Amino acid sequence: MPDAVPVARRRDDSAADVGSLVRLGLAEEQPKPSYEGLFLEPPPLPPVDEPA
Repeated sequence: MPDAVPVARRRDDSAADVGSLVRLGLAEEQPKPSYEGLFLEPPPLPPVDEPA
């Protein structure tokens, strides 16, 4: 099997994600979202009054 041909690293400013643009130095790092409290249990429902 032949050896792989080495490829020069691509310098592309149309990268698909911000992480790639940050590594290329073309964008600043974005703040990370906070997920605290998003997956808490909802409050209980009030009891249902049954007719007598």
